Amino acid sequence: MGNTDNNYSRRAFLKSTALVGGGLMIHFSGLAKLALPPNAEVAPAAQWAEINGYVKITPDNVVKLICPNPEFGQNVMTSLPMMVAEELEVDWKNVIVEMGPHDNVKLGPQFTGGSNSMRMYWKPLREAGATARNMLMQAAAQSWGVPVEEITTRAGMLYHEKSGRKAKYGDLASKAATIPVPKGVKLKEVKDFNVVRHSQKNVEGAKLVNGKPLFGLDYQHEGMLIAMAQHPPAFGMKLKSFDASAALKMPGIKDVFTIKLYEEGFEQGGFDVRTFNDLLVVVGKTTWEVMNARKKLVVEWMPAGDVKDTMTGRGGKREVVVPGVLENTQEQYARMREYAAKPAQQLRKDGDPETTFKNAAQVVERTYTAPFLAHNCMEPMNFFAHVTDEKALLVGPLQAPGWAEPTLMKVLNLPADKIEIQMTRMGGGFGRRAYCHYLVEAALISKKAKAPVKLIYSREDDSTYGIYRPMYTATYRAALDSSKNLIAFHVKGGGIPEHAIHANRFPAGAVDHYLAEGWQIPSNITIGAFRAPRSNFNAAAEQSFLDELAETMGKDPIDFRLELLKRAKNNPVGKNNEYDADRYAGVLQLVKEKSGWNGPDQKKYSRGVAAYFCHNSYAAHVVDMVMKDGEPYVERVFSAIDCGIVINPDAATNMVQGAVVDGIGNSLYGGLTHKNGEVTENNFHKYRIIRMHEAPKEITVSFIQNDIDPTGLGEPPFPPVFGAVANALYKASGRRYYQQPFAVPQQGEGSV
Repeated sequence: MGNTDNNYSRRAFLKSTALVGGGLMIHFSGLAKLALPPNAEVAPAAQWAEINGYVKITPDNVVKLICPNPEFGQNVMTSLPMMVAEELEVDWKNVIVEMGPHDNVKLGPQFTGGSNSMRMYWKPLREAGATARNMLMQAAAQSWGVPVEEITTRAGMLYHEKSGRKAKYGDLASKAATIPVPKGVKLKEVKDFNVVRHSQKNVEGAKLVNGKPLFGLDYQHEGMLIAMAQHPPAFGMKLKSFDASAALKMPGIKDVFTIKLYEEGFEQGGFDVRTFNDLLVVVGKTTWEVMNARKKLVVEWMPAGDVKDTMTGRGGKREVVVPGVLENTQEQYARMREYAAKPAQQLRKDGDPETTFKNAAQVVERTYTAPFLAHNCMEPMNFFAHVTDEKALLVGPLQAPGWAEPTLMKVLNLPADKIEIQMTRMGGGFGRRAYCHYLVEAALISKKAKAPVKLIYSREDDSTYGIYRPMYTATYRAALDSSKNLIAFHVKGGGIPEHAIHANRFPAGAVDHYLAEGWQIPSNITIGAFRAPRSNFNAAAEQSFLDELAETMGKDPIDFRLELLKRAKNNPVGKNNEYDADRYAGVLQLVKEKSGWNGPDQKKYSRGVAAYFCHNSYAAHVVDMVMKDGEPYVERVFSAIDCGIVINPDAATNMVQGAVVDGIGNSLYGGLTHKNGEVTENNFHKYRIIRMHEAPKEITVSFIQNDIDPTGLGEPPFPPVFGAVANALYKASGRRYYQQPFAVPQQGEGSV
């Protein structure tokens, strides 16, 4: 059941049923608006099913939540049931959660991404808990013959103080299931929370520590074979011929064959990717045997030439020509310099920036660049599939099962009710597992092999497949008058194959004369969502530029940002500013206080600051850096976050700390280069990531305390880390850094 409202809102419904063997089950639907990341595509609202899940209360007083959203470490499998427990007034130790299978009718798209899990389920899960509690109270009142108003609850127990009666929820759950579901049940006031806003341990923590089989690579199935696919060694190449005679003689090998991911004319959805459409597959008994046999393949590759793709999703149905050129990093930088000099698409314009720049007393101009980045999930891509002519079972790590299912229906020619997708815990994601090509590959391999198969990517397979963070550049210009006041601001950004500019974000709205422009260069190197898409570069460049601008103007970098935000609040320019100036300023003020910004540590450390807004939340960091043997090390970080109500403080703190380490590593070391279409950094011996001893010794996280409904947290802390590191590096080295990664030079890099 859907509606045509383009804001994806949902009419809530609640209903109950009795469990087999006794007990109560509450079905619930989403109430909160589902805000998806800018680069995510969904079916029109009219085609959406209700977002459902259910709460179960069993006779033995156990509360179970079926979690719709896949888990890749953001701790939704703890934080989501906390919302239910809060309104249900149940003892937390009696709450358990299980990952639900994909169910497009009951659970909707089940998309883990865009920092949306808490926002999406904040109201529906609380309503489910509050409704179940109300029904239990009515059951107790009827059983004891007393007014429901005299029933109280606490820690999974029902009480009638006047008579001294009490009962466990489980004792009355079956009776509660027969009571009509009440409407408009009142939710708790925020001040009365006793589960939410209190730290709870990860419900899967013990399983993780003890090495229980939770991940896709752990999954086993009777008769399961192992498959590995050989894709071309370079972007822009395709399979010409192969000789598998030696591979087929290897121990344990069952077959070698080719598969075609999409047939000619296939209409790709928003999360469909085909970096390489024709794959050579080796199927055998064990991973080791398949890996060794794959080395025996004799394969000839050839240029793919330009490829025409039919795309749906963003921008509607259209044909896109993917160029067949074999990319080289040095040439990519040269092309970006060429494009940067050309006219670009105007994204926003306030006032008269052209005239203001022409008449300015001083113009500050800087250009920033960043390379492709690989996700490098600790668990490489994998998926199990057992496909027959009648049905398909697929099991593995996936962020967006709702968008994988339509693709499977088309390539397997099966209806939705014959396709079962089960999600395992993911060993990393942040966008990489939103794209379902590896699931589709596993399904096609199983169908052709006529056997249950687990497809496994090696680290090199994953690193060289694509779906990277794009290659970006941006030029920032600021016009100053004779008194060094900021009078105009211009940003012009581009990239391969997209730009990173968010035209309506800060400092838009704080400057009278403002211009934002964007351009892009097509490429056969596939890209995808990467933790805080586009923002992860935009924040780095913007916050570095603001720091240098503040220095030019003779201002403290935090005070300068606060002045701009004050202007944006009191006298905003334009009407489409995305951010709340008060909340933005709040994290800057908090991080200034917690870090002792102007205190004695200014002399002990090289300090850098940055702040950013994305995914509905605000983050600011102060980075304290030292130089050791000529190398930069971040010793301490102070982080201030405004993400509304913090559901689980310990988990939220861990999320921010992880983002900080991730950001430091990518800003200093991350980078992917190409030579004749081939990836140079195909494994961790070449792709530099942060080491454990390089992580900060101390990361202090502080949250703005307010009663705003929860917003995003998985992504917002990540982007400003890049800018804070760059600004600290300047203090440490005496020079500004304009090209990422800051500590590892990339081939062909240079000012664009």
